[in-house]
Amino acid sequence: MNVIIANRYQAMLQTLDIDVIKRMEGEFDVDEIISTFQNFFFQRMILDITAIKNYKNIETLQKLATSLDMEKVILLLDDSAESSSTQYLSKLISLGIYNFTKNVEGIMYLYNNPNSYRDVAQYHQLNDIREVVVEKFGPSVGAKILGIVNVNKSAGATTLTYMMKKQLSKNYSVGAIEVDKRDFMYFKDKDMVSCTNEQLGNTVAKFSDKDVILIDMNTSQAAKSICHEIIYLIEPSVIKLNRMMMVNPRALANLKNNKVVLNQSLLTNRDMLEFQAEAGIKIFYNMPPLDEREKDISGLDPFLLKLGFERQAGGENEKKNRILGLFGK
Repeated sequence: MNVIIANRYQAMLQTLDIDVIKRMEGEFDVDEIISTFQNFFFQRMILDITAIKNYKNIETLQKLATSLDMEKVILLLDDSAESSSTQYLSKLISLGIYNFTKNVEGIMYLYNNPNSYRDVAQYHQLNDIREVVVEKFGPSVGAKILGIVNVNKSAGATTLTYMMKKQLSKNYSVGAIEVDKRDFMYFKDKDMVSCTNEQLGNTVAKFSDKDVILIDMNTSQAAKSICHEIIYLIEPSVIKLNRMMMVNPRALANLKNNKVVLNQSLLTNRDMLEFQAEAGIKIFYNMPPLDEREKDISGLDPFLLKLGFERQAGGENEKKNRILGLFGK
């Protein structure tokens, strides 16, 4: 059964040939819509955008998207310049809202053939993902978003993300997101979640109350536009390095001016300097093998300090100053 929430387009929505279990008419605060339907079972919700107070503010739709299953919602847009603009549509997509239209025919099509990201990708401007998420935090406060990505295969991004989350959680509120894989399930941590590339903006928004968000990026292009910093991991074993260079001879050259970390590395400082000279890149950190089972992974502390995280937790003012100082922001 279906739900219809209508305001300006009541007459149009009355012509829909669908079964309706609940109908609301008028203009409603987004919190009222959420409280009414968050635990209400429905097949589809047809939502007249003018029925939402302050709908031209994208943060209002963000609140809706973080509380309801937007795969079940069909959003009927109005003809205003704001909500019809490419930028507005792009921000809707960043929130995981793919089913939007302006007429009855479009509603019925989406009712039977819901959109996937592929269907709306042409409207998506990837920079808008960061705007939707980071705007909420302000220019210098709120969650700092750090990406971790493997340069050569199985360089340890997932395990390093877990260890960083574990160690940072001693002094910070931390969430971790894995994109397009489901390995996080094995860590059994409610603040470590998996999502698709298309769901990333919405998932990051759900962690908006955290000090730090870590993203195990895999091949996600969307993550690149969100992260304040990205750590590029290389496992410097002979086999893995040679395999990487055979696949992409410019793999190392492409990392110039990025934060490159040698992970699970047994190289000495002298070896690392030779590696830098041969590769023509600067190494941000030489990370030795670490034991993720340790309660206190103190071997990570020098790396976290170099990233700008302070080891000791203090009072609220000290915590605020520490957050403001992350990554030099």
